[in-house]
Amino acid sequence: MGQFDKITVSFNLNGEDVTVRTLPHRRLIDLLREDLHLVGTKEGCGVGECGACTVIVDGKAIASCMMLAGQVEGKKVVTIEGARLEDGTLDPVQQAVLDHLAIQCGFCTPGFVMSAKALIDENPNATLPEIRRAISGNLCRCTGYEQLAQAIYQAAQIAAEELEKKNQTVTG
Repeated sequence: MGQFDKITVSFNLNGEDVTVRTLPHRRLIDLLREDLHLVGTKEGCGVGECGACTVIVDGKAIASCMMLAGQVEGKKVVTIEGARLEDGTLDPVQQAVLDHLAIQCGFCTPGFVMSAKALIDENPNATLPEIRRAISGNLCRCTGYEQLAQAIYQAAQIAAEELEKKNQTVTG
């Protein structure tokens, strides 16, 4: 295969199965933004240092600028556009960030939300130190991180309460 021969990549994107043809050296962020027109994911540094391009791949927060598009073959990818709940309401992290006004210019916000969502989806009982660690790979030039960490902590508490209610319904 030559460097200009396209490959076929099939994966689940925001709950929908998709198949795309792309060049083997294309980055996931380029595929998302340019080919699939999902522009909520931002490119900041392009070298995996700022976290602006964070998406969730198989439950893990990943810098999409550091992943080749072909690496998502058979995987589940969630972007900020797919972060909403099944009923269409905002994810608890998104809602908490809004409620706490924990954003400035908004460029880095999708990356922070996706890093936090990956943590809370895995551990709804996340502590503030765990939250700070989860978002430590995300940079913001506009503001501090404490308001954002507090917003995410509130979202974790809501997610933990929802999980407990769900478990009580199943066992009760």
